[in-house]
Amino acid sequence: MILGMKKSFQKSHLFGAAAALLFLSGCETQLGAAVSAVTGKPAATTPAKPVAGAQNAVPAPAPAPQLSPEQLALKEGIDLYNKGDFNDAIKRLGSSDIANGSRAGQLSALKYTAFSYCVTNRATLCRQSFEKAFKLDPAFDLAPGEHGHPLWGKAFLRAKGPAPSAKK
Repeated sequence: MILGMKKSFQKSHLFGAAAALLFLSGCETQLGAAVSAVTGKPAATTPAKPVAGAQNAVPAPAPAPQLSPEQLALKEGIDLYNKGDFNDAIKRLGSSDIANGSRAGQLSALKYTAFSYCVTNRATLCRQSFEKAFKLDPAFDLAPGEHGHPLWGKAFLRAKGPAPSAKK
């Protein structure tokens, strides 16, 4: 409810009327969130008072955080990967929003791109995605549970290159 009203609140002439309606409906918590959304500052709130007949009322969900274009593209790409839509994941993870974003975002996208290539039997492209990750960050690594995976473990090790030999 608040998220949908946020743009309306930004127009000061509507804020007062909307705030009054929220207050009168016993939604002080939502009013505080609305004030915070508009002003960018936390609002002092008092505990909500019970409303007669509202024992089974479901509290309003917290507003969803606003994601940057890079974060949104990365989330959507990983969601596609998790749903098994590997080709669309590869496309989304290769978007300019990610390519022009942070190094951490690019590394995460390259990792899931490599995974997507590996699970679709494109070993060369899988290895090349890992190689790009190592060029971006030589310290790039997989999570402990991702090492040794039967589909991408070998491609990851090949991309990483030979382990430094121990000096004698």
